Amino acid sequence: MPHSRKSRAENPRNSPAKNQASLAGKTPQKIGLISDSHGLLREEALHALHGSDLIIHAGDVGDPKILEALQQIAPVVAVRGNVDTADWAKSLPETAVAEAGAVHIYVLHDSNALDLDAKAAGFHIVVSGHSHKPGRSERDGVIYINPGSAGPRRFSLPITVARLDLGVKPWSVEFVDLEKERRVKCGSKGF
Repeated sequence: MPHSRKSRAENPRNSPAKNQASLAGKTPQKIGLISDSHGLLREEALHALHGSDLIIHAGDVGDPKILEALQQIAPVVAVRGNVDTADWAKSLPETAVAEAGAVHIYVLHDSNALDLDAKAAGFHIVVSGHSHKPGRSERDGVIYINPGSAGPRRFSLPITVARLDLGVKPWSVEFVDLEKERRVKCGSKGF
């Protein structure tokens, strides 16, 4: 299902490569967000993502076994990150679209590579990784989420995943510090 990055003139929501996130008629409400595992899937990450209706991996997976393990919890939408260079990773797209009912989610690894106007393209949420810095921000009515890094520690950054709840209004984003196994608040600038 790989597809190349879309130009501003093309709307990736109309692409045949988009990922439908409906689950036998059930609209995903609880979405687990993970990124930058770099070949390491911690038990704490699996525990934090348990109960998800859908899991989004925003790249730098590092090992196909990680996606297999995540698929034991819920369907997975994953994109290729800059460290995903092995043959197995060539099947991962650079960008993906997940639809959770009427909510349209655009997924890419590095938000600096975002080459479309998310609002104009009809996206409600953009999920990315790469920086290893967990954060949530909002621009023009679009929520941008980086779940942080769930893999090996980088600098002094926390090791985190995030949980997105579309079943509440306003939508809720909760970050989980995997070392402390507790929920943490994350402002628009991160931790």
